[in-house]
Amino acid sequence: MLDRRQRARNKVFFGGVAAISKPGSTVDCVVRNISEHGACVELDSATKLPDEISLAIPRKGRSFLSRMIWRHANKVGLAFPNMAAPDAPASDLDERLRRSEQKKKQLQRRIRELLEEA
Repeated sequence: MLDRRQRARNKVFFGGVAAISKPGSTVDCVVRNISEHGACVELDSATKLPDEISLAIPRKGRSFLSRMIWRHANKVGLAFPNMAAPDAPASDLDERLRRSEQKKKQLQRRIRELLEEA
């Protein structure tokens, strides 16, 4: 298969969740490679996907609005068209998750401090 990507992708093996057509409908998938501009995901070959999906990668705490570029059997190539800056959140959910993780770390530090005082 001809690789027409303009940027290299990192090979990974992450579990992912693709949100499809109906609100609340999701499909589990495996992210095989990813960059700030796109990803290749593997899913059940019988799964029908719309042209635009939301791809969530829980392990990374990230989600991306994406557009399907190609499909071969059970692999799908996705582009992240709205990722102008690599560190920009893809959605409000990303930013809220990031703040929640920061708050969690602060609380864990405070609990450790309190336990050490006791």
